[in-house]
Amino acid sequence: MNYKEINKLSVNELNSKLSEERNSLKKLKFSHAISPIDNPLKIRGVRKLIAKIKTSLRSKSLSDSTIKK
Repeated sequence: MNYKEINKLSVNELNSKLSEERNSLKKLKFSHAISPIDNPLKIRGVRKLIAKIKTSLRSKSLSDSTIKK
């Protein structure tokens, strides 16, 4: 997912996507610890996706708080 797609999602959808990606990251790390996965760059991609989602959530929360003031 790119940032434009992430930015279109609602806060509830972002929170659910964040939990899904965190679970995916845990599974990837666990499987990589047991036996090396074919493409370890998948871990980096999932970490970056989590960061993008968290950035979008923070941006939305800040914009909501400035509107309410």
